[in-house]
Amino acid sequence: MKWIKQVHYQNFSEAKGRKPSAVDGKCSWLFHQGFAPYILTSGWSTPNVKTTEWEFLRRIRIKQGVPDSAILREDKVTNTFENSRFSKHLLHQMEIKSDKETLVCKSYHARRALLTYQIHFNETAFLVKSVTDKTGITKDNWFLDDKKITPVMKELTKVGQNFGPHIPNWVRPLSYRETLATKEKF
Repeated sequence: MKWIKQVHYQNFSEAKGRKPSAVDGKCSWLFHQGFAPYILTSGWSTPNVKTTEWEFLRRIRIKQGVPDSAILREDKVTNTFENSRFSKHLLHQMEIKSDKETLVCKSYHARRALLTYQIHFNETAFLVKSVTDKTGITKDNWFLDDKKITPVMKELTKVGQNFGPHIPNWVRPLSYRETLATKEKF
């Protein structure tokens, strides 16, 4: 693996005085465990951070012992789709190629993040490391109360809206001959 991608889906309205999140910690931990020589962090300017999200997260990484030279810079993105597309462009410019990489994100954002990255990095296999953030949402409890259901359902809505047009590109209909050959195997 050449890089660890933090797929940031963070509410930066809390950035003033914000402590490192579970996602921040997991990225740095994976780096220190030798998963990859780079962390690709993204983020643009927001009114809640006096600098870009990228610079804010870079400072966290450095405090967590990640060398500045290992933190790749992408500071133009505004959403997950751009995050993937701009990351692909940056890695291409830097001539960093790999067929297996790691995505780190919140547990309820993992499916959409993976689908998004699979669109732009169709030649790459991803290991998804999801973390439980301060909401406490997990696969075992997301349906137990409205405060957990709401963000999960928002993610599912975005999956439907964002990926419906891509499904025909992912699944091609089998020809009649392929269908017969598949039936013969079973």
